Amino acid sequence: MCDKVAFRCAEPAFGCPAAYGLALGRPGGKAAADAAQDVHQNLSFEQAPPISVPYRFFLTAPWFGVAAGLLLAFMGEDMLASRWTPGALAGTHLLVAGFMLQAMCGALLQFVPVATGGNIWQPRRVAAWVHPLLIIAVSLLVAAFLTQHPLLFIAASLGFTASLVFYAVVVGVALVRTPAQGATIVALRIALIGLLSTLGLGVTLAYGLAYPTDLPLLALTDVHAAWGLGGWGLMLLAGVAYFVVPMFQLTPAYPGWLARGVPWLLLALLLVWSLQLFGFPDGWRQPVLLGGLGTAGLFAGTTLYLQSRRRRKVRDTSLLFFCTAMLSLIALLFSAMLFIALPQIGNDPRAAVWLGLLAVVGVFVTAINGMLYKIVPFLNWLHLQRLCGLATLPPTMNQMIPERIMRRQFYLHLAALAFLLAAVWLPSLARPAGVVFALACAGLGVNLAGALRAYLSFKNRIRAAA
Repeated sequence: MCDKVAFRCAEPAFGCPAAYGLALGRPGGKAAADAAQDVHQNLSFEQAPPISVPYRFFLTAPWFGVAAGLLLAFMGEDMLASRWTPGALAGTHLLVAGFMLQAMCGALLQFVPVATGGNIWQPRRVAAWVHPLLIIAVSLLVAAFLTQHPLLFIAASLGFTASLVFYAVVVGVALVRTPAQGATIVALRIALIGLLSTLGLGVTLAYGLAYPTDLPLLALTDVHAAWGLGGWGLMLLAGVAYFVVPMFQLTPAYPGWLARGVPWLLLALLLVWSLQLFGFPDGWRQPVLLGGLGTAGLFAGTTLYLQSRRRRKVRDTSLLFFCTAMLSLIALLFSAMLFIALPQIGNDPRAAVWLGLLAVVGVFVTAINGMLYKIVPFLNWLHLQRLCGLATLPPTMNQMIPERIMRRQFYLHLAALAFLLAAVWLPSLARPAGVVFALACAGLGVNLAGALRAYLSFKNRIRAAA
């Protein structure tokens, strides 16, 4: 039964409309067929890495968010007073180099071979090297910010370099060699350039913090943050969204001009922004910043418009997460415009914290949370239906993580985001915000662990029956 449903069909996208319908827990129909026809790339399921490769990254990521929330609960209002406090720097990197980087690295190892046909060299070995090194490097970096010990900065830099250079080379070779073309491939290739640029700037900053130097540390920090959030995070988010939003959410495809233009425009603006390292005129900072945020806002607005035209009108939790992320991206643009128009507010150190929370938690943590609720159940279903017997069907995607559980965690995450943003201006809310955010991230971690248990339970049943 499983083989007939999932492998004998030669339709694009999900293998066949019926398989997509069964995966979602409903029979294949017109919406599934339309989704299969709308996604032009063929998914190469036979090249999917072992499920343990992305899972080790996905299951680790939420607990860095828990650590960031607990750090805020412990340190309180001082952590949100300025972007430059040791607590703020430690908490930020728990999220961007812990939560985000873990989830994004795991997603690429799954996405590149399946969606682009790129052949990842020995993915199990790559994951076994990169995953633990990233955990160690992030832990060392957080400790370095909190203690200001020079050797910890150097050790963290070595860990990130040893893991990410190797990772970028392996994934980059796969993306260069793949015969696939299109906006997604371009965005992913530029995202890897963004990752390496972020790494290089971060290592330079670490050495500058460890030892006396004449380097322009403030400018380096701004450029490092721009490449990390814009060149790596947003570029990867856009590239993956071009593919998975029409496929999973049954929307029309992104306009070709936008899908092709956004990555190149962002890259150009990042290069101009980087000129401040060499005496960039101060008068150019605000236009370039607004240009980058405006480009991001255009992507977000287009995504929301496409989601409003989706064929499957049910608002599942993953869609709510992604819509919240896009609204946060638009709010980030308007907040920056407000702070520029009202310098008496924009010059307050808390304004930068507000923008950082909107970007990191509002956009990226939210979007990744929603994506994981689609990716993990589908990976379970994909690998199980390969193993199932002739008379056995695996659980549907909706049974891997029940919708009611995901919805509760979404509301908890939404409350955490609201608390965090309010705590910027109402310091007494800082500790409660940290607790709520830690609980929201723990909820995600528990839900993903539950999906893993469902996978292992059914896999054991298949083996017992065999």
